[in-house]
Amino acid sequence: MDLMKVVDKEYAKNHNFPIFSSGDTITVHYKIIEGSKERIQQFRGVVLQRKGAGHTETFTVRKMSGNIGVERIFPITSPFIHKIEVNKHGKVRRARIFYLRELTGKKARIKEKKF
Repeated sequence: MDLMKVVDKEYAKNHNFPIFSSGDTITVHYKIIEGSKERIQQFRGVVLQRKGAGHTETFTVRKMSGNIGVERIFPITSPFIHKIEVNKHGKVRRARIFYLRELTGKKARIKEKKF
């Protein structure tokens, strides 16, 4: 076995996050430390992409704050992620939906998957 794979397995953390992909609307409960105080802040938005594998995997979430789009990249193995909730599963045909950045209004909606 490759030495890097051995090290990756050694330091891998098991997070019980739900399965989500690009196009899904999720809420990330993120721990924020301000001075000596801690609080949990919720970041709800659409997943634009998942990138990487193993402990280097990240995902990008985009939300609209007023009329301004805010994107945030979260490492999947971050100790500051308290939990992740999947609100809606979106129906998209791409793994990376960066075209959503230019769309506004009703054009920026994503169809919901029906189960």
